[in-house]
Amino acid sequence: MKFQILDIDHVVIRAANLDAMTRFYQDVLGCTLEREQLEIGLIQLRAGRSLIDLLQVGGKIDRPESGAPGAGRNMDHVCLRVEPFDADELKTWFAAHDVRIGEEAQRYGADGYGPSLYLFDPEGNMVELKGPPAGKP
Repeated sequence: MKFQILDIDHVVIRAANLDAMTRFYQDVLGCTLEREQLEIGLIQLRAGRSLIDLLQVGGKIDRPESGAPGAGRNMDHVCLRVEPFDADELKTWFAAHDVRIGEEAQRYGADGYGPSLYLFDPEGNMVELKGPPAGKP
């Protein structure tokens, strides 16, 4: 069977504090609520064409073998392609929201090399924001 990967469909992040994580991804990153299944501890947020699922630690469908949130075992990072990408404006926005900011660099992604900024959500998960590839608006 042949198949082709088109893009990232969704990323699942285990969350110790579902409310704080939901606020971060909605209020700071601008994701919108797609679906809520609080009875199983799941919030699904729309991030462009993809979803970011937040899964409550200890909830009905949590898999403890995934590791403890914030311990670097629940996910390395998720990369979100954003436009417009103005590193200084992004840093100002995140600083105003007390977000820990990581390094800015040119990094390779699905569209080639382009500007990138790392930041961290309330539980220490790294989020990469990626701008347009070099030489493209």
